[in-house]
Amino acid sequence: MSTDDIHYLSIAETANRIWNDALSPVDVVQAYLDRIDQYDASYNAYQTVFREEALNAARQAEQDIRSGHYRGPLHGIPIGVKDLVYTKGGRTTAGSLVMADFVPDFDATIIEKLQAAGAIILGKTSVHEFAYGPTGVNPHYGTPRNPWGQDRLPGGSSSGSGVALAAGLTAGAIGSDTGGSIRIPAALCGIVGIKATYGRVSRYGVVGLSWTLDHLGPMTRTVEDAGLMLNGLAGHDPQDPASADLPVPDFTAGLRDGVSGLRVGVLRDYFFRSLDPDVQLAVEEAVRVLEGQGAQIRDVTFPLASQIAVINSPIIQSEAATYHLPKLRNNWEQLSTKLRARLLPGLAVTADIYLNAQRARALVVQQCLELMQDVDVLLAPTEPVGAPRIDDEFVTIQGRTEGVVNTLTRLTRPFNLTGFPAISVPCGFTAEGLPVGLQLASRPWEEATLLRAAFAYEQATEWHTKRPALS
Repeated sequence: MSTDDIHYLSIAETANRIWNDALSPVDVVQAYLDRIDQYDASYNAYQTVFREEALNAARQAEQDIRSGHYRGPLHGIPIGVKDLVYTKGGRTTAGSLVMADFVPDFDATIIEKLQAAGAIILGKTSVHEFAYGPTGVNPHYGTPRNPWGQDRLPGGSSSGSGVALAAGLTAGAIGSDTGGSIRIPAALCGIVGIKATYGRVSRYGVVGLSWTLDHLGPMTRTVEDAGLMLNGLAGHDPQDPASADLPVPDFTAGLRDGVSGLRVGVLRDYFFRSLDPDVQLAVEEAVRVLEGQGAQIRDVTFPLASQIAVINSPIIQSEAATYHLPKLRNNWEQLSTKLRARLLPGLAVTADIYLNAQRARALVVQQCLELMQDVDVLLAPTEPVGAPRIDDEFVTIQGRTEGVVNTLTRLTRPFNLTGFPAISVPCGFTAEGLPVGLQLASRPWEEATLLRAAFAYEQATEWHTKRPALS
């Protein structure tokens, strides 16, 4: 099998071939390393590649599997990890000069879980500086390039993970999501990204941004792969105070149950305002696809959604500023101008503003729970536009101009504020050939329902099979 046959296989397909001895983990890892050598200089998906370590792990995986010690569908699968996740002995920069030479002496919990499942850590993927931004622009290490247009933003902050998947430079990836940082690059790069319920996946050993908004999760090319990775990542971790001590189901068990009778609530109000017409057409068609499969479609309203930016801002600003206060004091010159400008306002958030925002947040959560009493899944666009150009500071949508940062986060951050699980799956392209993402969300701890709906839509369409032409 040639390299070209390997680098766009799904995790499920690769695992099947490894299990049947049609592929070896060494073949798979070497194929991805060769492709990284060929394309990563142009796309900047990786901050660090663990070449020798990955090959050694692949040889060990091959030996283990052949001796009858197969650990499951992640065994021998190469994974790219966002460069704010601690990897023992491997540099972790978080996209900042402050941590340029930082090498952790322990692995993050999710690294331990991946390795326990037999996955192979291929390298560390590029990240927006300290994950505080939705664009992926990084003045220190270079901005990853969107494979669908090298002049386009990849989305952030899990920018390298999205680019690596779209360009065929990894089989799966890890991202983090504070205001949409898994789903934004998933939508802009034409891949799948899921943010599980807050507390479902441990954040221990990960450079944080906002204690009450941060999530970790898988980024993949298919919904099934997202479920397979989530099976390996989810679970209680006493080292993360927010980690939930709940049973972990098999997230792939009900994937093929279909959506007949599933109640899908279309968030027509806030989420469908000010959309690029191509995005609206693609999402409306996705609604019709689900309805054609037997889903019960109904419009729902989420009145407080329009206030979420006001509620969310003091929370993320104050928590980010507090987390990074030592760096503001001691490493000022090493922080980019834009990061300073985003962190400093958080120092001015008073206790009463922060507490009132948290009180309002509780109302948002309650309202979202109430509207989900009558539906099983919520549906909305992931992004209001296709990927903006890298140098754009503003975008204009139907005559309305707004900042790129607000544009990219306004439809994703509601589900960070609530902590509900949400996924983005490809659902079309703009007239310029840029991917469009469909966002689905479900009740807390119902990731299996979310994945089932996403899988049904994915299997009824071909958007997830489209590949960019690399140069």
